[in-house]
Amino acid sequence: MGERDPDRLGERLSAALHGVFRTDLTTRTAYSSDASIYRRVPVAVAEVRSADDLARVLALAAEEGLPVTPRGGGTSIAGNSVGPGIVIDTSRRFNRILSLDPESRTAVVEPGVILDDLRAAAGRYGLTFGPDPSSHSRCTLGGMIGNNACGSHSVAWGITADNVAGLRLLLPDGRELAAGPGGTGDARIDAELTRLRDAHLGPLRTELGRFSRQVAGYGLHHLLPENGFDAAKALVGSEGTCALVTEATVRLVPVPAARALAVIGFPDVYTAAELAPFAARCGALTVEGMAADLLTALRAQPGRSGAGADLPPGGGWLYCEVGGESPALAEEAAHGLVEAVRGRFPAATAVVVDDPARMRALWWIREAGSGIVTRLPDGGEAWPGWEDSAVPPDRLADYLRGLYGLMREQGFRGVPYGHFGEGCLHLRVDFALDDPRGVAAYRDFIGAATELVVSYGGTVSGEHGDGRARSELLPAMYSADLLKAFGSFKAVFDPDGRLNPGVIVDPAPLDADLRPGPGRDALSITPVHALTRDKGSFAAAVHRCVGVGACRNLDTGSMCPSFKVTRDEVHSTRGRARVLAEMLRGETLPDGWRSKEALDALDLCLSCKACASECPVNVDMATYKAEFLHRHYARRLRPLAHYSMGWLPLWSRLVAGAPGAARSANAALRLPPVAALAKRLAGVEPRREMIRFAEEPLREWFRRRRDKPATGRGSRTGKAAGGKVVLWPDTFTNYHQPEVGKAAVEVLEALGHEVLMPPGRVCCGLTWHSTGQLRVTQRVLRQTLDILEPALRAGLPIVGLEPSCTVMLREEAPELLPDDPRAELLAATTTTLAELVAAHEGEWPFRRLDAAAIAQVHCHQEAKGSYDPDRAVLERLGVSADVIGAGCCGLAGNFGFEPGHWEVSQACAERELYPKVRAAGDDEMVLADGFSCRTQIAHGTGDRALHLAEVLRRAL
Repeated sequence: MGERDPDRLGERLSAALHGVFRTDLTTRTAYSSDASIYRRVPVAVAEVRSADDLARVLALAAEEGLPVTPRGGGTSIAGNSVGPGIVIDTSRRFNRILSLDPESRTAVVEPGVILDDLRAAAGRYGLTFGPDPSSHSRCTLGGMIGNNACGSHSVAWGITADNVAGLRLLLPDGRELAAGPGGTGDARIDAELTRLRDAHLGPLRTELGRFSRQVAGYGLHHLLPENGFDAAKALVGSEGTCALVTEATVRLVPVPAARALAVIGFPDVYTAAELAPFAARCGALTVEGMAADLLTALRAQPGRSGAGADLPPGGGWLYCEVGGESPALAEEAAHGLVEAVRGRFPAATAVVVDDPARMRALWWIREAGSGIVTRLPDGGEAWPGWEDSAVPPDRLADYLRGLYGLMREQGFRGVPYGHFGEGCLHLRVDFALDDPRGVAAYRDFIGAATELVVSYGGTVSGEHGDGRARSELLPAMYSADLLKAFGSFKAVFDPDGRLNPGVIVDPAPLDADLRPGPGRDALSITPVHALTRDKGSFAAAVHRCVGVGACRNLDTGSMCPSFKVTRDEVHSTRGRARVLAEMLRGETLPDGWRSKEALDALDLCLSCKACASECPVNVDMATYKAEFLHRHYARRLRPLAHYSMGWLPLWSRLVAGAPGAARSANAALRLPPVAALAKRLAGVEPRREMIRFAEEPLREWFRRRRDKPATGRGSRTGKAAGGKVVLWPDTFTNYHQPEVGKAAVEVLEALGHEVLMPPGRVCCGLTWHSTGQLRVTQRVLRQTLDILEPALRAGLPIVGLEPSCTVMLREEAPELLPDDPRAELLAATTTTLAELVAAHEGEWPFRRLDAAAIAQVHCHQEAKGSYDPDRAVLERLGVSADVIGAGCCGLAGNFGFEPGHWEVSQACAERELYPKVRAAGDDEMVLADGFSCRTQIAHGTGDRALHLAEVLRRAL
């Protein structure tokens, strides 16, 4: 195929710099887009570890004639971190904080340092890095420098350019520079910059630096004599088009000892915008604005109908954070700011909050905006494109009116919000980018919006840089003289145009390389799941991912446990969604459902379902994985684990049904040679211990117990005070740990319930579902509904003990059997033991235990349920629970038993679960309702974790 054969090219790159280049299609497609609407599949991804690696990558790129695009966290909305050549990712390995000096209030960092990591390190000295975009938990300092990032606190502490003291840089030819006030340290380059500046003094002084959020183009005004000829600040915001950052010295600012948040409500968003500049002048640290339509979009999402209940009445709001030397003084200052605003607008409503948890809850609404507004209340898609326009703050209200008017005029909808104190708006619009006419309408709207913002003295880019989305628009803002200066500036550093071509200078068309563009979904299917939220479209479900990267949070939330362990973009929800999107497109990945690349991307997905709730747009990768596996293995041999672990309910029943078989199987599996052979035949990870079979299943114990003459148990004779309940005999409880079910029976009877069991064999189909055997899952669920139908029609509660099975009954059954009304009935009547006990209003039959505990919440319960009832029960028992915050235990059903998953499975548990269990005192309980969680704890620590039912039985 010639010298440009990507396979050969990849081999040459990998051989030249081992361990840095990744040229496999799975990785390349995972990096095909960022948080923007653009896509380009790169030739290679380079995960550099040092400045030396970076220099070698640049040399190899020059040898091969490849362009280079730097990428931080990939959270840019303008499309400035996608490219066709080599994409450089610094976030995984080039990410050290080299020094932090609290005296000089500076830090020296490598470009891949995550902002929150720097803030945490600086926070120990009462300092922080001022700019804080909403992606602060995953954006990198290198990316912030590239885009001149801002964030909510920039109204008080400045944008990134204001907080960079110096940069160490690499040029495409390998030269190193140390840029800062006074120049770059290279006499020839400094002389060229001086000549450039002096040739364009007029436009540099009159067209640039007019207000704080004017970040479009290059910041050449920093080269002016009155600004100290600061080359570092001039290069901030250059989006990797001039040089690559290897090290940055940044300034830190002191943070208030305490903070309070005043959320001020107004009749509409225009009034909020009019008052925002005044609030900023009153000393607020943040002046963030949003309209009621953002709240409407949020409340349209599953499980969030009550979101924003703490907001004061209004149709538009300002989030004004203030600081103080103590909580009382911060609260006083917040009330003072509210009163000052009411002096201007007496009808303003307000809520003042100083509790950190309540502040975080309120801030979440605003910070999740970039994800929330990608889905309009009716389910329609909204896209970035006109994402970061800004005007002088005093003109924001009029500009906002004009922007709403333009959307009405052109028939578009969108939800604006943003940094009102600095005149910056975020907006996503329902462009029909999958249709050529829609793309033309997109271009027309962007042109008209550009004229509008320029008419108010504004800018097309208020943060996030210009990228592919706005570079083409710079001629509408700036004179030909200034544009010529931009071209000369790039040529000083990158004369051959190798760095991030198509951005700022010689821009790519803003409607080229659109990710949601025409023809994006060549592979169309009717999914097995109803995918109700996406109107039955698997493609629409996959395209929920807009790339904001919340799945890349390392230290917060539960989403993407495998990414938290590996830090590999492929293992993030976003990375997997990008690979699936490329599979649907059928260009780079032409094998459709047989795609090995998609299979590889999904391999380390634990199906924990955290993304279904924590992702701002509720991407549900566990469901997408099940759909993919269903088709990938259609009419093909599956991995052995799919037959062993996937069909565990059947094998467990067969073992339990043969007299003495469970005892014999357990005895045999204690013999290492037998266990090794069994694991090999079953396709199980050799380092895993085999699970044990109960010698008497729960159903048999219950039947035998029921048939015995009553012996004083009042709840088993006559009518029970609490009514009848059906205990769900899931496979794990029934055949492997019946002691949990026995405890639950005793607890329910003590509460006055008459406990029933289904009259036949029932199953939720979980193990078949997680391995993508969806037709079997449907059959199993239908048979279960047939058996349960009398109980369902009688309205009896179905009490689940295994969280994953409970979620299957509540969430998956209606999606898999949308035409069977019994599935909805099953979902509505299924309850957890904790929910039933917490709601009990009769006599409380339990004593206080007054004990401490470590609690591992099952990932499915955390994602699709709530641990609040469990907390309430434990508190009433006097059990103080330290709840593990790291999410999935790492076993995740069949995942941790499959070969190739051991390291990730164990590393997930080592993040928090194992250390806390090992450190627990002898009198401290370990709690875990999930069979997988208890198994992981037993295998990894030797401890036996207790189900809530067992804790309650102890307290009887």
